[in-house]
Amino acid sequence: MAAVGILGGAGLVGAGMTHGDSASGSVFAGAFQTEPKKASPTPTGPSPEELAARERAKRTTALDAALKKYAATVPEFSVAVLNRKTGQKYSFRGTEKYETASVVKVQVLACLLLTAQDKDRDLTSTELALAKRMIRLSDNDATTSLFSKLGKAPAVSACNKRLGLTRTTVSSAWGLTRTTVDDQVKLLSELVDTKGPLDEDSRELAFTLMNTVDEAQDWGVPAAARTGEKFTVKNGWLPRSTENNRWIINSVGRITDDDTDVSIAVLSHGHATMSDGIAVVQKTAKLTRQYLKY
Repeated sequence: MAAVGILGGAGLVGAGMTHGDSASGSVFAGAFQTEPKKASPTPTGPSPEELAARERAKRTTALDAALKKYAATVPEFSVAVLNRKTGQKYSFRGTEKYETASVVKVQVLACLLLTAQDKDRDLTSTELALAKRMIRLSDNDATTSLFSKLGKAPAVSACNKRLGLTRTTVSSAWGLTRTTVDDQVKLLSELVDTKGPLDEDSRELAFTLMNTVDEAQDWGVPAAARTGEKFTVKNGWLPRSTENNRWIINSVGRITDDDTDVSIAVLSHGHATMSDGIAVVQKTAKLTRQYLKY
């Protein structure tokens, strides 16, 4: 901000005249004195908060541009990032709905944990075994068993409401549930929120299961993690019969260390192959980190 200068004025501060005879003539006695200039105000720049907001806006704009450019070259995708350290959220096409495929299994897990809490009990050995297979191995039979035991779509929908998912529609064919990346990062946040509906034991179990998925299934969000960082993940993949068997590829998860706590959701569809879809999901996750610098 440019400083504004204040001009000092000059004024006539004194004048005198003596009168003598014609011999001595007359003398005009007087002087002009300039007033001291007033000090210009000290320039003040933006506050640290304003500078940080400007930097965030700059990064967001750059990421928007990068994702739009990339989106023009690949099948449809959306991405959302929720930074729990700063409370800031970013989303690209955040309210667009996609079929979940197996990422819905995180919703089933959350509902299972809530239901057990409501009855003030731990998971049974059978429930725990099914939950491990559902999350770590993405076992469909285990998911169907838990989905049915809970009460199918109506029960999971009721749990979603408690978890704050407002744009997710649960299907009786659980893999065809429709959701948004905004809802998915909300769900991921609820899985770790100490003030949320899940108690400490439930949060710990959800983390443990999503942190120990089968090695063949740790693609997607983990691609954005750095060496030494922890991650959780649940992926979904499905060749969709209604889309000429092109692939739905989804990934949701969280990256953490001492300085980082970020939830990421990438949803996509229309890929020619599963590997093509994985490449898109992983590049998208990496782009968010490159530009948002979390």
